[in-house]
Amino acid sequence: MPRNHRFYNAATVARPSESDLRTRLRRWFVGFLLVVTGGAALVFGADYVVLRIRVWKNWKAYDSVTVNHYYAVAQKNGKTQFIFDPPASQTCVNSLFPHSGWLPCWYLRGHPDQRTDI
Repeated sequence: MPRNHRFYNAATVARPSESDLRTRLRRWFVGFLLVVTGGAALVFGADYVVLRIRVWKNWKAYDSVTVNHYYAVAQKNGKTQFIFDPPASQTCVNSLFPHSGWLPCWYLRGHPDQRTDI
């Protein structure tokens, strides 16, 4: 074996302290949260811009879906009384997220029954 060969010695290896590890994990976690939050804000903003362009160009930005609305009234004896309204069309927006107070059409088509608890 050559004379200048160095052997691995666990005692001489510098180990990161707990505070260094916590700092690195905290930075990673905060960076991850910033990326996720920024990505969500970017997608929401792009969805809003596309909706505004659809409204401006008069492309089908809004639609309507027939929904079944009913009330669930809790009674004193523990039973629930259901009061059904006739089916009605509800305005919705053709986008990924709710905008201008309207739910997205893809959501209303998947959830046509709307319950109000009283």
